[in-house]
Amino acid sequence: MPATLTGIAAVAFDVNGTLVHIETDEHRDDIFRAIGHFLTYQGIDMRRHQVRDEYFRRLKRQQRESPHRYPEFDAVAIFQSIIDDYGSDYTRALPPERLAQLPLTLAEIYRGVSRKKLKLYPHVRKVLGQLRQHFALAIVTDAQTAYALGELHKVGLTQYFDPIIVSGDHGFRKPDVRLFEYALAGLGVPAAQTVYIGNDMFRDIYGAREAGMRTIMFDSDQGTKDYDGCKPDFRITDHRELLQILGVGG
Repeated sequence: MPATLTGIAAVAFDVNGTLVHIETDEHRDDIFRAIGHFLTYQGIDMRRHQVRDEYFRRLKRQQRESPHRYPEFDAVAIFQSIIDDYGSDYTRALPPERLAQLPLTLAEIYRGVSRKKLKLYPHVRKVLGQLRQHFALAIVTDAQTAYALGELHKVGLTQYFDPIIVSGDHGFRKPDVRLFEYALAGLGVPAAQTVYIGNDMFRDIYGAREAGMRTIMFDSDQGTKDYDGCKPDFRITDHRELLQILGVGG
């Protein structure tokens, strides 16, 4: 295996488990209690178990009815449907601008309460600062835009990447090659000149390889580590290794 990758013009990254160490628990009672209490002030009377049951029932229905092989859900649409079905006359009399924002607000509350950890892996910001002096940088992430952009801003990464491709905007998840192709189109760089870094062998490495990209596996404590004999060009455990692999001076 060569010490470096040559001919690379762009670098694309996964986010959670690759750049950002995040932990969530999306089934905790306090999430749905908080949402139920918030809904009270919007004229909607739901107990926490109702909120939980309706949320996951609608999520599963979205995925079941999706035409895509790797379906993604839409959290904002889920909460919009709950408001539509459970809203009262009081709800419908809310100011239009407030009513329009409710589904997004609920999605943000859901994610915020479920989140237990959100921080960068060591050396990420320093490495990205060096990489962007030499390469165009992009993100391809399985996430909801309602969560992803705010979390990237919180950890100070938004300014490093263009484009930022979020699966929730498209209705399908990695390893669907279209997500990687959207990033390539935004970068304006051929797949063979782009390397993708991710922590999941199936969604990230397999998906990026199917799109024709070079791949680097970041062996974090998250993600699937093996898939059907798939092998990345490199495996790393420290982001600083990217500088050597890509021929960037430390």
